[in-house]
Amino acid sequence: MKLLFGVLLVCVSVLSAGELIVKESRHSVGDTMDRLESLVRDKGLTVFDRIDHRKGAQKAGMDMNDEQLLIFGSPKIGTMIMFKDPRAGLDLPLKVLVYRDSDGKTWIVYKDPMTLKRLYKLDKNPIPAKLRKVLNVLTDKAAM
Repeated sequence: MKLLFGVLLVCVSVLSAGELIVKESRHSVGDTMDRLESLVRDKGLTVFDRIDHRKGAQKAGMDMNDEQLLIFGSPKIGTMIMFKDPRAGLDLPLKVLVYRDSDGKTWIVYKDPMTLKRLYKLDKNPIPAKLRKVLNVLTDKAAM
């Protein structure tokens, strides 16, 4: 029953947001992000930055649950997309957010790359579907 509720929660999150894919991780935020970053590098992708939002909040005199953002991608693939529509630079490189909620659960969230297809004149471009597949595999492995 608990698993069914979790699956329904994830499905509702994806459907209600329309563009976001949300997955639960078995690991802490730091461990999930370490796993994801390692998988990204092993795939030959470039990690541009890893932002620790909680540390930023603490520097501002505030506290929040763990939350980290990984910014990564392939300059070659991203450039090919931006050649088609420079506005795609708003959504590239790729970003994956990992955070802990108030119940102590760790979540992985990212924008569905198929959104690129809808927003940026990429109707016949196969890259968003490939990015969706890669992100799905990477985040599934990081969550396990």
